Amino acid sequence: MTKTTDSQIVARFEIEHTRYLDEQGQPCGELPEVAGNADLLRDAYRTMVLTRRYDGKALNLQRTGQIGTYGSSLGQEAVGIGFASAMTARDVLAPTYREFSAQLWRGVSITELLLYWGGDERGSDYSGPREDFPICVPIATHCCHAVGAAYAMKLRGEERAVVCVLGDGASSKGDFYESLNAAGVWHLPVVFIVINNQWAISVPRKRQSAAQTLAQKAIAGGIPGEQVDGNDFLAVHDRTAAALSKARAGGGAHLIEALTYRMGDHTTADDASRYRDAAEVEAHRADDPIARLRTFLEGRGLWDAQAEEALLKDCDQRIDKALEEYLATPPQPVEVLFDYLYAELPEALAEQRQQLLRESGDG
Repeated sequence: MTKTTDSQIVARFEIEHTRYLDEQGQPCGELPEVAGNADLLRDAYRTMVLTRRYDGKALNLQRTGQIGTYGSSLGQEAVGIGFASAMTARDVLAPTYREFSAQLWRGVSITELLLYWGGDERGSDYSGPREDFPICVPIATHCCHAVGAAYAMKLRGEERAVVCVLGDGASSKGDFYESLNAAGVWHLPVVFIVINNQWAISVPRKRQSAAQTLAQKAIAGGIPGEQVDGNDFLAVHDRTAAALSKARAGGGAHLIEALTYRMGDHTTADDASRYRDAAEVEAHRADDPIARLRTFLEGRGLWDAQAEEALLKDCDQRIDKALEEYLATPPQPVEVLFDYLYAELPEALAEQRQQLLRESGDG
C-alpha cells in the first residue's frame, strides 16, 4: 500500500522595496504626492541640514567634556525627517537615542537635546510635543511602551497613532517581538520604523539575523511589513504617511524597514575603526541623503547656492544660541535624584536622600 501526502501552500508573503530618488537625486519612476509639496520639501531639507550641523556641534561638545556620551545620527537624517513629517501633532513618537532630526521637526528644542545629553533630565520635559516619549537608551524596551500607548488610543477611540523607532539590533530583542505580537493581536494603531543602518554597535547586520529582510519580521506578528530606501526622503515620508493613515483609521499596525548606513561610530564611547573597514564607510558616503534631496530641489528650481548660504548661517546661529542657553542653565539641586521616582518615597530611599543632603551640606 502506497502512502500519499496531502501537501499544499497555505500562505505566501512578499516584501516590497520603495525608492523614488536614486543616489544622484534623480527620479527613478513615478513620484509620490509629497514630491509636489514645495514648502514641505524645503522645510524637510532645512531640518535635515540643521540636524547635521547640530550633530557636528554635539560631537565637539562631547570631546571637550561639555556633554556626556553621545550617539551621532550622521547619514540617517532622511529617515527621521521622513517619518516625522508624515506624523500629525496628535501622534506620539517613541524614539531611541538617534532620532534628533525627528525630534527637532516635532518641536523639541536644541537646548532641550543638549540638556539631556548633558545629564539634565529637564531636557526630557519637552516644551513642544508634550506626549512624545523621551529618548530611550535601553534597547527595544520602549517598544512595549509604544504598544501600551497605542492600546490606550484604541480604547479611547482616538484617531491617532504611535510611531515606534528602533534599530536593526533592537529588532533581534524579545521586547520587540512581544510588542509586534501584541500590536498584531490587538490590532493597534502603531507603526514600527526599523532603521537598518547595517550595524548594531560592532555586530554587522548579516551576523545578527539570518532573515533576508528585517521587514519580514512583521509577518510573524500578523501585520504588513515593507522596506524603503532610508536615504530617500520621499520614500520614507510617502510610505509612513500611508501606514499612519491606515493605523489612525483602525487598520492596525505596520512595519517599515528603512535601509540606510551608520556613517559614524556607534557613540562617542565607540571606535568603529576597530571592526569596520574604512573603505566600506567611504563607499556609502556617496549615498548622502542630504545631497540627494538638495539635488532634487535644485533640479526643480526650489533651491540654490544663495539659499544654502543663508540656511547654514541660520543653523549656526540657532545652535550657538541654544548652546548659550544650555551652558547658562544652573544645575538642579542634588536631591532631585530622588524627587521624581515615586509619589511617596520608600523609607530606604528617603533615608538615602537625607544622607545625601547631609553630606552635601544641605540637610
